[in-house]
Amino acid sequence: MERKMETKSISLFSNCLQLLTSLLLASLLFASNVHNSSAAATTTTKTSKTTYIKYLKTACNTTTRPKLCYNSLSPYISTIETNDLKLCETALTITLEVAKKTYALVKNLSRQKRLSKLEVGIIQDCKEEIGDSINELKNALQVLDSLKGSNKNVELHIADIKTWVSAAITDESSCADEFDNLKVSTALTNKIRKSISEFDGLTSNALALINKLNQ
Repeated sequence: MERKMETKSISLFSNCLQLLTSLLLASLLFASNVHNSSAAATTTTKTSKTTYIKYLKTACNTTTRPKLCYNSLSPYISTIETNDLKLCETALTITLEVAKKTYALVKNLSRQKRLSKLEVGIIQDCKEEIGDSINELKNALQVLDSLKGSNKNVELHIADIKTWVSAAITDESSCADEFDNLKVSTALTNKIRKSISEFDGLTSNALALINKLNQ
């Protein structure tokens, strides 16, 4: 009887040991798979990021101000990926924001006292021209949005986008030319000149990127 009990105990212990061994092996296998999956995902992410950076640098090298192009767009590489439409949309959106900032600066300058009638006229014209540029950029973005998921009239839409962006450049350039005649020299006017220069560069860059859409 005692031998039977002893045999049973040994058998039960052996079964438990086998079960524990199986569970340990399963746990190790699961941990290894998780680690491998994580490593693979990290590698894929790094590869994707490298691809996106290369794509953006190549695109920006076709613009008039490559450094400004890359610096302004690089924070959005995960959104742009390697999509030409997303690239142009992001470039136009950034340009629009800078245009709005420039408009606000010119508007603040128009409120300053001790401006001559000539200076008031120049500032007013500049404000209107930047305002027109803002509307033209909005129109360009609206037409660009219509290209998403559509293969109809693509060339016509791209031509319309180019027209709107070109018009924005013309209005911005008119403001810049008039602003050069402004004799007022303050921290605000210097800030406006810098903003106009950035606006000019971004708009020209956006047009260069758009020109590549139907190539």
